Amino acid sequence: MAVDKTTFEAIVPSRFISLSFPTPNPNPNHSSPLLRIAVLDSPTLTLDPPLVAAMFVPQHRESDWIFSTESGHLHLLHSSPGISRLILLGNSPEKDHPSSTIYSKNNNNNNSMSMSMEVSFKPLLLALSPKSCFKHGNPHIPILSYEDGVICGMVLERFVGSIVGEMLVEDVEIEVENGAGNREFRRRLRFKRMPNLIQSEVRIFPKEGIDFNSIEIGEVEFSPDNNVLLQPYLSPMVASLSLIGKHIQDRIFSGFRPKALCLGVGGGALLSFLKTQLGFEVLGVEEDEQVLSVARKFFGLQYCPLLKIFVGDAMEFLEKISHPSGECNASSIDAEFDVIMVDLDSSDARSGVYAPPLEFGEKHVLMAAKSILSKNGILALNVIPQSNAFYETTKHEFQQVFSELYEIDVRNGENFVLIATTSPVMSSSTDTKNLFLSKLRNVISGAFMDSIKKI
Repeated sequence: MAVDKTTFEAIVPSRFISLSFPTPNPNPNHSSPLLRIAVLDSPTLTLDPPLVAAMFVPQHRESDWIFSTESGHLHLLHSSPGISRLILLGNSPEKDHPSSTIYSKNNNNNNSMSMSMEVSFKPLLLALSPKSCFKHGNPHIPILSYEDGVICGMVLERFVGSIVGEMLVEDVEIEVENGAGNREFRRRLRFKRMPNLIQSEVRIFPKEGIDFNSIEIGEVEFSPDNNVLLQPYLSPMVASLSLIGKHIQDRIFSGFRPKALCLGVGGGALLSFLKTQLGFEVLGVEEDEQVLSVARKFFGLQYCPLLKIFVGDAMEFLEKISHPSGECNASSIDAEFDVIMVDLDSSDARSGVYAPPLEFGEKHVLMAAKSILSKNGILALNVIPQSNAFYETTKHEFQQVFSELYEIDVRNGENFVLIATTSPVMSSSTDTKNLFLSKLRNVISGAFMDSIKKI
């Protein structure tokens, strides 16, 4: 690809350019003789003079969607506030990259490579910087790093869904925070349209019961474990049930199972947890059948009379089930739930990751959701705000429809859980005589139950 020398002289919002050329100083240890450079300009107005930053792609992860796609590049830029142009440099991804290739951080000499590349490629980085950066001499171009705690990983399979597009399932070993030498392995589902977002994640264990110290990714078969919720916002969503602990306990004592509707299935960890750990009857709604196939094959999702799935759009489902007719399968569903749990995110990578989709805040959708909740039912919503204004608007929309609104700050700098109630909350989450609340505290952190705040 021929590039005019003036191409990079100005910031052009949302412009993305990727090119490859022979590596100036080829390293015999590198598999690729080509260097790939990808340049993305921020879609929004930024500082004047603009701030340019660079990132070196970790060796052996060149084909990872995080680094090889525009959507991955965009998420990296969004995670670095104030950056006007982000430049990625690394080996060119192999065209026929095998799915079974194992990435190992321990075999990755990326730190020393980054330091040498920073010196070698400083003139190139300056040449890729806009003219306005040079108002006060040569600009400082910070070198950003990417850390996701992955020690090693391997893609198991890749799929294409009719709705979500390309996706992959991967097994990873992650760094353990306590440093006690224990090892932890996880299985993840990611979509190409938002590759930096982990759609689903479960803990995995070797099938043969082999000692953890003697296993490696790619050498043994793993089985998923859905007894623990790993994604940071899922336990707070389950903690919302403490607000209606008395109602659920009364249903159980009356011989009925509490009922949950989960909008968004992914790998199915939340649905499996509600059924097996808390005794719920669960109905999930997922738009893409291929996602469900992946959930059953790799994440341990099992259909049964107590766990059923409806294939279709979540918001259309709410409308149909709240106004049943004989023309759709949803009409045969007993439409009264004790809790609706909503885990839906936007599909527009250009706007960054946010949840829920804007359409979910529309009054007719919220009214439909409220109409299928029991008298003491709740709706628990995972929220990733685009901005403070987005979050305030979301809260206001729910307050216009529901009786009370509560909040849990997940404290990961990203997620909040909003809990909307159909009736005023009367019971206490600290009721020691409530067997359901006792069970709830045993299977998730009680800290989330205690941190629920009324808005």
